[in-house]
Amino acid sequence: MAGQKFQYDESGGTFYYFVLSFLALILIPTTIYYWPRKKKEDHGKLKEECQCADCLKKKTILANAEPYRALTSWTIKLTIVLGWALLLFLTYRVSQFDYEMASFDPFEILNVPPTSSQAEIKKAYYRLSKVLHPDKETGDEKSFMMLSKAYQALTDDVAKENYEKYGNPDGPGAMSFGIALPSWIVEKENSVWVLGLYGLVFMVAMPSAVGVWWYRSIRFSGDKVLLDTTQMYFYFIHKTPHMLLKRALMVLAASLEFDKRHNSQVQERQSDNDEVPALIRQLPNLNEKCKEHPLCRMYSIKARAILHAHLSRMPLNPETLERDRQFIVKKCPYLVQEMVSCVHQLVMMAYARRVPRLPSIETIENCMKMSPMIIQGLWEFKSPLLQLPHLTEDHLYFMNKKRHVKNLQQFAQLKPEESRQLLKNLSDFEYENTIKVLGKMPLIDFSIRCEVIDDENTNVVTAGAIVTVTVTLERKDMKTLFGDTKVPEKQGIKDEANEEAAGDEDEAAAAAAPAKKASAWAKPRKGGKGKGGKKPAQNQKNNQKKVPAKVATTSTTTASEDQAAAGNSDAESEAGNAEGSDVESAAGSGSEDEEKGKNNSSLDDDDDEEWERLQAKLNKRERLEGKSRLSHTVHCPYFPEEKQEYWWTYICDRKSRTLLTAPYHVTNLVEKEEIQLKFTAPRWPAVYTFTVCLRSDSYLGMDQQQELKLDVQKAPAPPTDHPQWDLSESEPEHNDQQENLSDYTTDTSDEEDSD
Repeated sequence: MAGQKFQYDESGGTFYYFVLSFLALILIPTTIYYWPRKKKEDHGKLKEECQCADCLKKKTILANAEPYRALTSWTIKLTIVLGWALLLFLTYRVSQFDYEMASFDPFEILNVPPTSSQAEIKKAYYRLSKVLHPDKETGDEKSFMMLSKAYQALTDDVAKENYEKYGNPDGPGAMSFGIALPSWIVEKENSVWVLGLYGLVFMVAMPSAVGVWWYRSIRFSGDKVLLDTTQMYFYFIHKTPHMLLKRALMVLAASLEFDKRHNSQVQERQSDNDEVPALIRQLPNLNEKCKEHPLCRMYSIKARAILHAHLSRMPLNPETLERDRQFIVKKCPYLVQEMVSCVHQLVMMAYARRVPRLPSIETIENCMKMSPMIIQGLWEFKSPLLQLPHLTEDHLYFMNKKRHVKNLQQFAQLKPEESRQLLKNLSDFEYENTIKVLGKMPLIDFSIRCEVIDDENTNVVTAGAIVTVTVTLERKDMKTLFGDTKVPEKQGIKDEANEEAAGDEDEAAAAAAPAKKASAWAKPRKGGKGKGGKKPAQNQKNNQKKVPAKVATTSTTTASEDQAAAGNSDAESEAGNAEGSDVESAAGSGSEDEEKGKNNSSLDDDDDEEWERLQAKLNKRERLEGKSRLSHTVHCPYFPEEKQEYWWTYICDRKSRTLLTAPYHVTNLVEKEEIQLKFTAPRWPAVYTFTVCLRSDSYLGMDQQQELKLDVQKAPAPPTDHPQWDLSESEPEHNDQQENLSDYTTDTSDEEDSD
C-alpha cells in the first residue's frame, strides 16, 4: 500500500500505549474485587451472638485459622499501589510524547513573537544555535534539530508554505503504523533469548500448569471428595445394605481424606504413638480390633477415636489431637453428603436391577444422622437440650423430674417464670444467653400437597402415574413459641422399632411373617392378608363402585374422617359425572348453543390454568439455577467453622423400608421454600401409606415426618372414540367442494354444458 510504513517501535511511544491499556484493563477490576476491606463490626449483631465460653473459643480459632491474613492483605495493597503508580508514570510519558509530536511551533522554539522580522529571526537562531549546537558543551542534538527545522520553516519559502499548509516544513508525511513492540525483539543478536523465552513460557510453563491442575482435579468429585473415597463408600454400602449408625461412623472415619498418602494436609506426629492409644482406652465400643481393610488401618482408627471423643465432648491436647479434631470435623459435612448420594445411587441401581442388594431406608437415614451429630458434637441418644449453651446433664435431670421437658419445643413453650425456675442454678447472664440462642433456633412449618401434574384430574392417582409431592417449608424462629402452649408439638421421625409397634392391627399376620416385607411395587398375592391381599381387593371393589377419592395427606386420620372424606368425594364425583354427560350431549347435538358456550369457556379456563402452571414451573427452574447456599447461621460451638442451616427432604416406604425419591438438599431456606418430589405410583391398585420426611443436617431433634396416603386406582383404558374425532358430517361437504373445484372435466359436466 503506497504511502504507508509498518515498523517496530523505535522511540517506545506505541509500546507505552499498549502497556498502558493492558495495565489499566487488569488494575481496575483487580482493585475493585481484591482491595482488602475491613469488615464493619455490627454491635447489634454482636449482642445477638452467643457469648458462652465455647463460642468465644470458636471465634478465637476462626481468627487464628489464617495466621498470614495481615501479611497477605499488606502484600495485596502494596502490589495494587505499585501497579497504579506504574500506570500514572506511563500516562505521563504518553502525554509528553503526544505533546512533543503535536506542538511544533517555530516561533515558540525560536522564542520570538509571530510579528518578528527576518533579521530578528536570524538573530534569535544564531544566538540559540551557539547554545544548542551538539559541538558545544551545552548542546542538545534533538533540540538543535528542532531549532534548525523552525528556522527553515520561517525563512525558506517552500518550507514556510508546507508549514502553513500541512503544519510541517517537510510537507505531507507518509502514514506510519507502529507495531507495539520494541525493535530489540527482532534484532539478530537477541533472537536466541527471545525464542528461548517463548519456548519456556508456551512449551514448558503452560503445559506443566495445565497438567498439574488436571492431575489434581481428576482425583476429586464435584463436591471436592476424593474419588477413591467415593468408591470405598460404594463398596461398604453395597456390602452392608442395612448399615447401623456405628458402622456408618466407622466407614466415615476410614475416608481417604484422613490418610496422609492421599492428603498432604494430614499431620502425623511422633506423639500419636502415645496419645492415640491412651485415647482409645477411654472410649468404649470403638471396635478398634476390626480386621476389615481400610477400617483396620492406623489413620482410620485414629480418625474414629477422634470422632468418638468429639461426640462425647472430651477435652483433647490443644497442640496435637485438638488440631486433628478440627481438621477431621471440618471435612465431615461434605463426606456425609457424599455418603447420602452414594446410598441413593445404589438404590436407583437396585431398582434398575444393576446391583443385587437394595440398601434399606435405615442406611441412608443413619448417614444423615451423622451430620447433626458431628455439627453439634453430641451422640444421637443424648437430649437435644444439650445443644443449648450452659446446660449440663444435671440441669436435664432436674428439668425432666419437674416438668418432663424432653425437647427444644417443649422448653420454648414454657412460661418465662417456669423456665427461669428450672434453670435457677444459672446466673442471669447465662440464662439470658441460653434463651437468646434458643430463640434463634429454627421452627419449621412442614406441609405437603400431592397431585398428578399433566393429567385431567390431578387429584386422582392411577397405577403407574407420576406423582408430584410439593413440600412447603416455612421457617420461623423458636422465639415465636415462647410461652405459647397452644401450638401442637411437631411430629418427629419415628425409629424402626416404634414404627413397627405402631402398625395397624390388620397387618399383624404380615408383621409375624419374615422380616423382609414386600415392596409397594410387588405384585399382590391372591391368598395374602397383607397389602394387596383379600382385604385390599375388597377395598378396591368398593372404590370401583364409588368415584376415586382424592389424595389425603394426614399424619393421624380416624375411620370416621375417612368415611366423611369418602362421602364428600362421592358427592363431588356425582356432580362431575353429571357435568361430563351434559358436555357430551352438548357436543353431540348442534342445536344447544348455550352448552357449547359453557364447554368453550371451561376449555379456556383449563388453558389459562395450564399456562399459569407452566409459568410457575419456569420461574421455579430459574430460582433453582441460581440456588444459594446461605440460610441461617447454626449455633455449633464444637464445629470449627461457620455452618449454615441445610435440610434433607425425601419420601420413603416404612413398611418395605425403601426409598422412593432422591433426598433433596435444601440449602437456601431463609423464610419459605417449595420443593417438588416426584415418584412413580405403584402398579397395583390399592391404598398405600408413604412417609414424607424432613431432616436437619445441623440440629438434633428438628426432624419431622408426615404420612402420605395414596388411593391408587386402576389406570383407565386409552380412549378410542371422542366427539371431536367424529368427522362424518363434514366429510360429504368437503368432498362436494373438491369435486366442484376439480381441475379436470368429467363426462357429466360435458353433457351439462351441451344442454
